[in-house]
Amino acid sequence: MARQRKDSITKVRLRQPDRSGPKEKTLLEIAQERNLFAEAQKREDALRKKARKPETGDDGSSDEEDDEEDGDEEEEGLSPIAERILETMLWTLCLSMLHFTLDVLVQHQYSADRVVWPKVWTRFFQSLLVFGLLVYTLHPHASKPTLVPGLPLRYQSAIRQSIFFVCSVCSGCYMIHITNMFGYLAVMKQAPSLGCLWVWSVIELELPWAVLSLVGAGGFLWLNGYDIK
Repeated sequence: MARQRKDSITKVRLRQPDRSGPKEKTLLEIAQERNLFAEAQKREDALRKKARKPETGDDGSSDEEDDEEDGDEEEEGLSPIAERILETMLWTLCLSMLHFTLDVLVQHQYSADRVVWPKVWTRFFQSLLVFGLLVYTLHPHASKPTLVPGLPLRYQSAIRQSIFFVCSVCSGCYMIHITNMFGYLAVMKQAPSLGCLWVWSVIELELPWAVLSLVGAGGFLWLNGYDIK
């Protein structure tokens, strides 16, 4: 079998490849005949001149500004107020779901299987209203960068960070205090809300301030000899 294959291979005539070059016009030659390179060069020169010195129209606006306006009209988006409302709804829903989860977990811990679902849902909808108001007021957004009217813009971020830092430290320390010193009824009522405020405040803080607030809560836990339950 191998001998037959060898005989069939030897019958194939070996030929040298054709090195005479293309017999028809190449793309480069066609482009040179049609002056495509010259036209491309003229187009590049025109674009450079337009970028260096924008031409003004009859109304005094430049062509670049007209192009930007046309682009803005083509890319229709939401208004800043609508974006702020949607962002507030997203944050509010996430925090309310966290409140719902903590509420159910606390009731399971202290009252076993006796979870009062109507009260849980009532507190969930209450948290929607409360967190919606807080997020809409305190969460930074491009449509409303100022938190305190009349204060320079460079101080607005510092004011927000100060508010969230105080809220993080206070809510964290007080939550540690009530879980160690108060009865189960007080923990069931206050722990879910305090936990949501604590988490939200830490998220809103910049990394150094968030770490410092957690260190403060840990120091409060250690100084008072409390346990994490």
